[in-house]
Amino acid sequence: MKRDIEIPVVKDVYVAAVYEFNEEYNTHDWNIYLINNGNAPIDTVLVVMQGYDEKDMTAPMRKSIAVVPAKGFAKLEYIDESVFKLDNFFTITYFLDNKMYDKRFELPRFSITRDNAVDLPVLGEKGVLAR
Repeated sequence: MKRDIEIPVVKDVYVAAVYEFNEEYNTHDWNIYLINNGNAPIDTVLVVMQGYDEKDMTAPMRKSIAVVPAKGFAKLEYIDESVFKLDNFFTITYFLDNKMYDKRFELPRFSITRDNAVDLPVLGEKGVLAR
């Protein structure tokens, strides 16, 4: 029975932390983005975000996005530096070509730094890619 279940591999979809200027508050902030570097839009995107370690845990945050266009992105949330000490997880579920995809991305504790930033696809910015 288990061998009959097809679990498609997530490709060309990323989660990244981006350090950017916030004009409203005149500060530099870290924000989490979902990036679709594929050639087709992804739809009915569900995101669950949570951070935790051995003794602390944040409340899970949930977000839904109707469509992330091909070669597009969506801003998920601002992430406060106080949770950088936690392992931050982002579970992304979406549909592509009438198949459901699911992947859990991780930004390990203390990994969100400008020193770890790389060039990100689609955004044209530098950021820290979740694994």
